[in-house]
Amino acid sequence: MHDATDTADTAVPLFVDLDGTLLKSDLLVESAFALLKRAPLMIFPMLMWLLHGKARLKAEIAQRASLETAALPFQKDFLAWLRDEAAQRPVWLASASDARLVTPIAEYLGLFAGVLASDGRRNLAGAHKREAILEVTGGGAFDYAGNARPDLAIWARARRAVVVNPEPGIERAARAGARVERVFDDRPPALRAYLRALRVHQWMKNLLLGVPVLTAHAWSDGDAIGAAIVAFVAFGLCASATYLLNDLLDLPADRVHPSKSRRPLAAGDLPLMHAVLLMPALLATGLGLAATLPPAFPLTLLAYLVLTVSYSLHFKTYMLIDVILLAGLYTVRIVAGAFAIDVAVSSWLLAFSTFIFMSLALVKRCSELLTLERLQRTAARGRDYRVSDLPCLGAMGVSSGYLAVLVLALFIDSPGSVAHYTHVWVLWLLCPLMLYWVSRLWIKTWRGEMHEDPLVYSLRDRASWIILVAMAAITVAAA
Repeated sequence: MHDATDTADTAVPLFVDLDGTLLKSDLLVESAFALLKRAPLMIFPMLMWLLHGKARLKAEIAQRASLETAALPFQKDFLAWLRDEAAQRPVWLASASDARLVTPIAEYLGLFAGVLASDGRRNLAGAHKREAILEVTGGGAFDYAGNARPDLAIWARARRAVVVNPEPGIERAARAGARVERVFDDRPPALRAYLRALRVHQWMKNLLLGVPVLTAHAWSDGDAIGAAIVAFVAFGLCASATYLLNDLLDLPADRVHPSKSRRPLAAGDLPLMHAVLLMPALLATGLGLAATLPPAFPLTLLAYLVLTVSYSLHFKTYMLIDVILLAGLYTVRIVAGAFAIDVAVSSWLLAFSTFIFMSLALVKRCSELLTLERLQRTAARGRDYRVSDLPCLGAMGVSSGYLAVLVLALFIDSPGSVAHYTHVWVLWLLCPLMLYWVSRLWIKTWRGEMHEDPLVYSLRDRASWIILVAMAAITVAAA
């Protein structure tokens, strides 16, 4: 089990695992997605490298990708304890990640007596890492800090075990096979981390799928309501998969962002590999549900996914193209909702949606730039915007919002409204309410009170709900 020799702590070296232990992340996953963001087609060489073993895969990726060491999420309590230990005895960094990525981290922290890591030929995990440690100690006593199942083989030979942010069941297994000295765990409740990573609160945006139910006056049609609910869940699952992908691709930028740095993947509160495994499961379930609806709906959902991935991989770095695409993604939800209940999409609704969602997308960008301005930064990292763009972006956003109100007014005055509403004149009351809502949203933004997606903010905002209920009542009265 473990070496029972009661050697003084100052003479016993401590070997420390990196991924999931000292570092609340996985260097292989991080570097792979950093490379894929820069060159998406590298996915094919990666699969070929994997056929030659994990050590080869890690080496090839590490040769082509670099990480920002200072921004990585370290386990702070454990790191503070390590610094105290390093002042008293040799501390080694022993990682299964490639040496090209591990060595800069060791140099940055400046507390390790040496480094053991994978080298392209040998994947330094489990028994291989144990043998490498024993080579350093000459078969003598050592302590080891780890977190995962491969570490059990090392703890079985260690004098003492230190358990850090353990995977499920690992702490119990470690205690059964080794003398556990300390346990460090700074993770939030798992369920909360998963819900935040999946951005379940963002599912509220998918309520847009129900807009065609209202505009088609199908609120009493049980089949239409049922189809809209299935569409809502399908879109939510697929959207959550894209959120995970986006967060995996944006890890470096998110970690230096004032608020995005608290996202579960960026902060290290959720293992990156869990996100990688969740994505296909969410997509398969969402697309399976979509297949139960009219054929146009799953095709629209696929188009949404293609646009979202294109945005995450490429277009989000282009000025204005990103906000136009964001507005389009909102509008696609409405189109998908119409296809789900098998009704035609009104050109008036498309025009209104395009302008109002363009305004909301610009609200989001202006809010981010205002935050940067307060932090005395001049530009947004990873985006082609500067703080000096604020006046222009604000003008475009307000104008776009007012154009949406103009489209609404033109619809009210069109022959089409007469065919659908008995008391058309009542609909004119919608215009001042919309003008108030758009204006209020932009004033809130300029005051720096908009800290999230504007649509999600509105669905949590009491005044917005009052306006929404009033507009619904006006629409029903006009019918």
